[in-house]
Formats: sequence, C-alpha cells, structure tokens
Amino acid sequence: MNTVLASLAILCILVALAVIPLVVPPLRRALVSGPLLRVFRKVLPPMSQTEREALEAGTVGWDGELFRGCPAWDELLSIARTKLTAEEQHFLDHEVETLCAMVSDWETTNVHRDLPPHVWQYIKDHGFLGMIIPKAYGGLGFSAYAHSQVITKLSTRCATVAVTVLVPNSLGPGELLLHYGTDEQKRRYLPRLAAGLEIPCFALTSPQAGSDAASIPDWAVVCWGEHDGQRVLGLRATWDKRYITLGPVATLLGLAFRAYDPDHLLGEREDLGISCALIPTSHPGVNIGRRHMPLNAVFQNGPNSGRDVFIPMDWVIGGAPMLGKGWRMLMECLAAGRGISLPSSNTGMAKLAVRATGAYARVRTQFKTPIGRFEGIEEALTRMGGNLYVIDAVRMLTAAIVDRGEKPAVLSGIAKLHITERNREIINDAMDIAGGKGICMGPSNFLGAAYMQMPVSITVEGANVLTRSLIVFGQGAIRCHPYVLREMAATQQGDPRQALREFDAAFAGHLRFFIANTLRALGTSMTFAQFVRAPRDVAPETRRYYRQLTRFSAALAFLADVSMGTLGGALKRKEKLSARLGDVLSLLYLGSATLWRYEREGRQAADAPLMHWAIRDALFKAQNAIEGVLSNFPNRIIAFVMRCIVFPLGRPHVTPSDRLGQHVARLVIEPSATRDRLTAGVFIGDPQEPVGLLERALAAAVAAEPIERKIRSALRAGRIDARLAPGEGQEKVDANALAAGVISDREAVVLAMQRDLAARAVRVDDFAQDLGASLLHCDDQGAAVPTARASSAPAIRRAVA
Repeated sequence: MNTVLASLAILCILVALAVIPLVVPPLRRALVSGPLLRVFRKVLPPMSQTEREALEAGTVGWDGELFRGCPAWDELLSIARTKLTAEEQHFLDHEVETLCAMVSDWETTNVHRDLPPHVWQYIKDHGFLGMIIPKAYGGLGFSAYAHSQVITKLSTRCATVAVTVLVPNSLGPGELLLHYGTDEQKRRYLPRLAAGLEIPCFALTSPQAGSDAASIPDWAVVCWGEHDGQRVLGLRATWDKRYITLGPVATLLGLAFRAYDPDHLLGEREDLGISCALIPTSHPGVNIGRRHMPLNAVFQNGPNSGRDVFIPMDWVIGGAPMLGKGWRMLMECLAAGRGISLPSSNTGMAKLAVRATGAYARVRTQFKTPIGRFEGIEEALTRMGGNLYVIDAVRMLTAAIVDRGEKPAVLSGIAKLHITERNREIINDAMDIAGGKGICMGPSNFLGAAYMQMPVSITVEGANVLTRSLIVFGQGAIRCHPYVLREMAATQQGDPRQALREFDAAFAGHLRFFIANTLRALGTSMTFAQFVRAPRDVAPETRRYYRQLTRFSAALAFLADVSMGTLGGALKRKEKLSARLGDVLSLLYLGSATLWRYEREGRQAADAPLMHWAIRDALFKAQNAIEGVLSNFPNRIIAFVMRCIVFPLGRPHVTPSDRLGQHVARLVIEPSATRDRLTAGVFIGDPQEPVGLLERALAAAVAAEPIERKIRSALRAGRIDARLAPGEGQEKVDANALAAGVISDREAVVLAMQRDLAARAVRVDDFAQDLGASLLHCDDQGAAVPTARASSAPAIRRAVA
C-alpha cells in the first residue's frame, strides 16, 4: 500500500513539474515560450511583403470553423440562401434566355470563330459586362448569386458567350476600380464599362510567371515623361503577357507589374512592389490583338506586350498611394471572383451534361433495354448525379458567403479546385455513356465542346495540381488556424519583449487548442462520434452526418498541428502530405455545403438519395485522405501514435452502396421534380435542337414503356406473330400488335412518335469527304452556315443552321 501511495505521489509531482511551467505565465515565458521563440526565429524564413499580403488577403469564416475541431454548425445554418430580386429574375428569364437563343457552340466555333457582331452588341446593350457594377455608375448592381446564376445558365449553352460575360465581372478592371480606384477613375471608367463602351481585360500571367504569379518579371520605373503635351510624373513600363482573356478585343488593359523608384521620386524605397494600372489599348506602344486558340475554344484570348511605354501616374489604380499594393488588391478581388466565375461556368457545363446524358441513357437502347438500366452505366450516372448535387451546393453556398460581404480566400480556392475537378469527372463519365454520339462533332453533339475545353478550367486562375498541393492547406493552415498566424507575426516583431508577450499568448492558446482537439479526436473516434452534439433544427436523417463531420474536423485540427509541429518548414516541401491534409479540409467544406443545401431547399425527401450519396462519398474520401497522411508520414512512430488517436478502432466509412447509387441513377434518367431541381437553369432551347430533342425523346420513351411491356407480354403469350421477314423491324411488331388488338390506335401513335424521336436523338452528324472545305458554305445573303448533314434529321439541321 505504501509503495502504491509513494508511486502516486511521485507521479503527481512529475505531472506538476510538467504542468506548472505551462500554466504559470512567467515560468512559461522563461522556460518554454522564450526558447521556442528563438527556435522559431531561426527556422522560419523571413516573410516577404508579397507572402504576407497573400496570407492576409480575404476573410476567414466557415473555413475557420472547420479548422477549429468543433464547428459551430449553427453558424453554417444561419447563412441564408440568396434570393434573386424581381429585377434579377426578370433578367435571367428574358435577357439571358434571349442571349442563349442567339448563339450555339457549333456556330460560334466553326462558323464565326468568335461571337457574331450582333451578339457582341446585345451583350453590351443589355449590361452583361457590368453586372457587378453598382447602379450608381450605370451597372446592374447584381448580387454574387445573381451573377452566378447568369454564368451558370450561359454555360449550359455556349462556353464562348459565358467566358465573354464572366471575365469583366470577375477579376478585372471593374472589380479593382470598385474597391481601390480613385473617385475620378470610378467616374471615368465604371459608366463606360457598364455600358459596354469599354471592353476590359486584365493582364497578369507572363511566360515566366504562371501559377507563381507573384514572381512576374514585368516592370515599370517611376520617372518624368510627356503626356498630352505636358510633363507629368508617371512610369515607364515593359511587359510581356499571355493567356489574357478578352485581350485581343479589349479597349482597356488592366496591367500588373512590379514598380521601382530608383531615383526616389516618391520616397526612400526603390522596390515598391506589385502594382496595377489601367491603359487604353490605343495608347502608343501597346501591342495587342493577336489570339491564342485554347483547345479549339474561340473566346477572345491572346498575348499583349509593351516596351518602355510611358503611362501617367493617374493611370495607376488608386493613384500613387496604391503603388506597391497591387498584390493585396489582386488577392482580395480573386478571393471573391474565383469563387463565382469558374465554379458557375463549370456547374453550368455539368448541368448540361447530366440532363442531356441522363435523357440519352433512357432513350438509347441496346439489347432491347435502355442503356441507363445497365449497372455499368448506372455507376457512371450515379457519380454524375451525386457530383452535380454537391458542386451546385458548393456554388450556391460560396455565392451566399460572398453576398454576406466576405472575401473567402481559402473557400474560393476550394470551390474552384473541386468544382472543376468534379465537373471533369462528370464530363468524362458523360462521354463514356454517349460513346459515338459524344465523339462525332457537329451541330447535334451536346458534349464534345465541353469535353475538349475542360482542361482550360482546370488550368486557369491557379492550376489545380498546384492549388491542391500548395495552396489549400498551405494557406488554410495559416489563415484558418486560430493561433499559427499570430505566432508567425510575433517572430517578425522588432521589440523583443513585445515579441515574447505576443508569442507566449498565442502559444498558450495553441497548446490548449491542441490538447482539446487531441482529446476530441480520440473521444469521437472511440465512440464513433455518437455523443457529439448535432444541431437540433436539422433533418433527423442528417444528424449523424454532422457528428461525423465534427469527428473529421477534430482529426484535421489534430493532424495539422502534429504535422506542422514535427515537420516545420519541411511540410511545405512535403506537397503530397499537404495535399491530403488539404483534401480533408476541402471535403469538410463539400460535406457542409451539401447539408446546407438540403436544409435550404426544404429537406426534399425525393432528393435525399443525392444528399446521402454526396455526404457518404465525402466522408469516405476524407477518411482515405487521412489514411494517406498516416501511411506516408515520415516519422513512423509519430504516425503510429496519430493512427491510434484518429483510427483506434479502424476506418468506419465505406463507399456509397450500389443500392443507393441505383436510386441516384434513376433520378437522373427519369423526368421528375428532383431532376428539374438538380439541373435547374439548363437552357433547353428549340425542341428541334439537341437538348430540346432529347427532352422530347425522353418524354416519349417514358410514355412508350408501358405500351412496350404490353407488347412483350403478348409476344410471350403468343398473341402476336413474332416472325419477321428480312428488313422488317420493331415497326412490324408494333403493327402486328395493333392488328391483334393488343394496343390501341392512340398507343400505336405514341410508339411511332417514340421510335422517330429516339432515332433522331441518337444519330450523329456527317460531312462531305473533304471536311476542311465542306464545313461551311454561304447562304443567299453571303453568310457562312454549316453544311453538316445529320443522318436522320434534316429538321434539326435546318433549325441549327
């Protein structure tokens, strides 16, 4: 007994000796925080101004909650879904609908090689280029959600028109002027941009600076020069840019460059940093107008350059005081714009692919069965439906967050990365299902253009491979973590005493945060999160998902702290580990968005299979990402300890079941309110055009199926003569069924219509042997039109042409 008591006493003393230095501030600063601060200052490289601005740009909101280990779900559920105003809805129903009807991908790409002049004029006259510009300056003053809805719908029709509209309303002169321009610049340019009198572009990317945009080599020197006959202070700029969308037709060039002041005309600093200016493209020395051709897409995109071009100082956005602040300007604008533009355009493409491919899979038959009923096709349709549900949820939630006034830098990066990646999966699955229908280009191909141009979205506004491996966790861990940025800032503090106080306060909080999340991660893992509090006012069928996402949030916080604490700066070079940790954060956001959407859409029971699939897929993939971290962590002892805390009882989540997948696939191929909600905003167009024709063929297929079942039953019973002469087909069987009284005259008409529509819907275009010469011909007015012949559909061809 005495031995036990002595052992307990010794244990208590040891614990006290370990804890007291951590809980008594003077001791902690002397024994722990002080030495740690000295180590941090040695191992952490100095933070450049550009790096600091990138880290501090934008705001932290729901992403911070996901990194906290115990998300406040009520915060998520308090985010209201933005509602369109009457004016925004009218614009979507009329102007956008009209614009969609004026264009097609085939004609734009193969006939005009651009938008036709009358389409350009319509875009300008109806304010499409000024959706984000306030009404006070002549713009439409639309919300981020309305902007997103417009781009989504345009993208279901024609990529070129969507890109043309989204660029001026995303990262560009308009956005920069609104937030940073002088009053004079706003009065001068914003009304002209809103009215379409100026076509803007923004030149950031250089041949030597792509994803590493901060390293742009383009430069400008502060100097005196002549402008409009007067000697004024300005800059002499030299640049070489490429991949600039709208550049070839732009009248106003936004330019990013690094400014220098070697003669100290503005102050003591020589390297002023990245800056932004507005330059009329008619200005002497500006070389612009040539075009790139990105994967056969014909939206205006090309290089521009200039050498020793003098620009007056008042062309700098914000004037001289904003010289050197361009990187922060760009990062904050990108934080909002990147969350709207590409997510919306890719969601639109995905909606078109899901709606049209789902119809095609019901209309197209093989072995006397709609191909959508084969399990192999069902598997692809399941992924398409589930992925579309989650990416549209992310699009809507991100737009709602922006409409709250936030600039979500991390969440915007996640939205761009995962919406484009999942859209790529959707397009690839759609192509597998469409087969030859998707391969053969022509006016009746609804998928080929999206398939060819998909890599453009993957590459622009931050290549996905680098966004995943360097940005999501690299930026998220510092921005979203409640203490890391404060600790890093303390190491940069010049006053040693103040630095120690700030570092000690941050470290103490960080220590409590780490201990809490370690215990939370272990506790939720041991109990499978059964005792985690879920929000009260949510659908009962979703409460378990809130608990599981909380478990993974705690696991992420724990793993992130251990990784940063043990690997330090080397974690930045461990890009695969960083990418997997970023995947966990991303999947937590995707899961959150899915649950948010389900609540905001009124817990539609018919949509529940889509929600269940999306959440289970996210949980399974998050679990696998964590497994990837544990299996590849450099220190195997630490990896073992982490596994014992995160997965002490194994990995509980499995891929969504085949039965659930079958429910999802059937929602995609059957007309229903769920299918309409899933693909809301798709431009259907003329009933003779590809999508409209597929919609009619789908309705006819559904109407014909019970009639076909009657015929098959009669055939098995011997009531219909099944013998067919050479050359006779299903039409003969239908006629025999009618003659035998198995089906009525009305049912025979339904079958005939279904056969005709199905035949027209599945056939593909063909051309004369010399494709290059026969793609176009001139009509009586001298206008170029396609000469493609759809094997079975002269009516479609006339309508498209």
